[in-house]
Amino acid sequence: MAPISSSELTDKVVLITGGSRGIGFSAAKALGNLGATVLIVGVSPDNLARAVAQLVSLGIDADGICIDVANGDAVAEKIGNHALAAGADILINSAGVMSEKMAKTLRTSQDEWRRVMSINLDGTFNMISAVGPQMAARKSGRIINVSACLGRFTGPGLAGGLAPYRISKAGVNALTKNLAAELGSGTRGVLVDAMCPNHTQTDMGGPLAPRTPDEAADTICWLATRTHDADTQTGLLWEDRKIVPW
Repeated sequence: MAPISSSELTDKVVLITGGSRGIGFSAAKALGNLGATVLIVGVSPDNLARAVAQLVSLGIDADGICIDVANGDAVAEKIGNHALAAGADILINSAGVMSEKMAKTLRTSQDEWRRVMSINLDGTFNMISAVGPQMAARKSGRIINVSACLGRFTGPGLAGGLAPYRISKAGVNALTKNLAAELGSGTRGVLVDAMCPNHTQTDMGGPLAPRTPDEAADTICWLATRTHDADTQTGLLWEDRKIVPW
């Protein structure tokens, strides 16, 4: 991909769930190198500490916030009480889990359904609820939701299997489109988009996946930094900086 053409991110705060590893960490590193203060959200204190230390070693202003994004009350409390996170300029919802391989709709347990939905869909909603209102009030902000091609209703979308995962990502797509419409499709200063990272070398994708986390994070960083003007399109699903059908 071509280098990101962006405005300076100095004095901007980026809040990234799933930011301690994988695609989220790559996005944190790239945006931090553009001058942003990066706040990574994760559930493991040890993983957060290691990731923050790595970012700081690269000269990035970074901090970690330990939260289970599935816990709406904890998200509201910890984000609301964090001086920087509460006023985040950019929110990237990258936290996600895969469902069990045999989790077809009629074979999925209640526990498995809730485990996946609570992180992939509820977690995205919880984070948006925590920081979205202040973005709307000051008419400035970016919300980027990491979705998946398996959540589309076209192409490789809902073809059966991995039901909780596929359906949770379809829900993320619907949440993205609905929120963007409620915020005037960019006319009120807040851009809301979803993106497909494609098969990536993460804990979920495995080491043999064709795409590196840095490559997968490119579209996230482009969406976070692109110019916002009267011609900017938002409320869409993006892949490799291009619009793809829902």
